[in-house]
Amino acid sequence: MMKSKIRIGSRDSRLAIAQAEIIRNGIQRNHPELQTEIVTMKTTGDRILGKSLEAIGGKGLFVKELDMALRDGRIDLAVHSLKDVPMEVPEDLPILACGKREDPRDVLVYRPGLTVLPESPLVGSSSRRRMLQMKALYKDVRFQGIRGNVQTRLKKLTEEGMDATILAAAGLNRLGMRNLAARYFSVEEMLPAAGQGILAVQGRKDMDRSLLKEIDDADSKACALAERGFVRELNGGCTLPAAAHAVRKGGSLILFGLYYREEDESWFKDRIAGAVWEAGELGKRLACRMRERGGA
Repeated sequence: MMKSKIRIGSRDSRLAIAQAEIIRNGIQRNHPELQTEIVTMKTTGDRILGKSLEAIGGKGLFVKELDMALRDGRIDLAVHSLKDVPMEVPEDLPILACGKREDPRDVLVYRPGLTVLPESPLVGSSSRRRMLQMKALYKDVRFQGIRGNVQTRLKKLTEEGMDATILAAAGLNRLGMRNLAARYFSVEEMLPAAGQGILAVQGRKDMDRSLLKEIDDADSKACALAERGFVRELNGGCTLPAAAHAVRKGGSLILFGLYYREEDESWFKDRIAGAVWEAGELGKRLACRMRERGGA
């Protein structure tokens, strides 16, 4: 039996709430008889901004409090950016739906007043995935750690004297701030994080999934399976940089992956194609192949 009121959990940031609203609107559009409420909370990852995610425990710190709220029954669903969801999802809190993918690309955002990057630019980023690929595009780039929500990062650009930062296009689009993007990186230039641009709806395993039937996007789900399968096989979601992006073409899936070799800190890209129905296995296959070849 479906509940008459659905409580949707979200991190307490403008972007997270905007993303929860997308899912809420989808539920209300398809089930107008239901009441919905967004319940916000600060996560450990949001509170501790002075250290890198690697130093404080990884991306799981963005979902821990919401996981607890689901288990306690304080919320019925939780909405996350899929790229922030750890590779190992608790068995009792499965991903129930994947929303239609937004623009998966990364973008460069300049400090106010800049129209081009200066020589030896100082770029705010704490993502090793982004830094590795940015260095290949701008040989003289320097980096400074930066964390926080979109508004916090934009504020830090000016306050801390950085020239630019790298953000996900999907986040800017959902906030109505796409005009801030100075440069869009193609996925060939900068391979996105696995799941970037996809919203994940998580809930208890006994949740009535019919509620999310119209929200769940088959293309997004297939791409997510392949991308997350690749990263999981490489490092199980630990702190090594990894990236994956899948594109569906008819009944086929093309998966691009970035492999980082820790021994000599070198990295490589490769691709694989296969049937959509083997999406998860495709990611695992590409990871194994790249690891065996040592990225060659």
